[in-house]
Amino acid sequence: MILASIFAIMGLGGQEMVFIFLALLLLFGAKKIPELARGLGKGIKEFKDATKDVRENIEEGLKESEK
Repeated sequence: MILASIFAIMGLGGQEMVFIFLALLLLFGAKKIPELARGLGKGIKEFKDATKDVRENIEEGLKESEK
């Protein structure tokens, strides 16, 4: 779903997305794609966690500077 919204932002339509999916299927094979998707999901989760930590540190610093 996120991937589809990224493609929509980039101006790619349905045919282009199908072509990209088929190219990925040919390059990596059916067994490798779930592994790649899992790795991508873990990377996105780690990025979100890191941005959350940075945001919390900034907010904590702002609260301390107000005292």
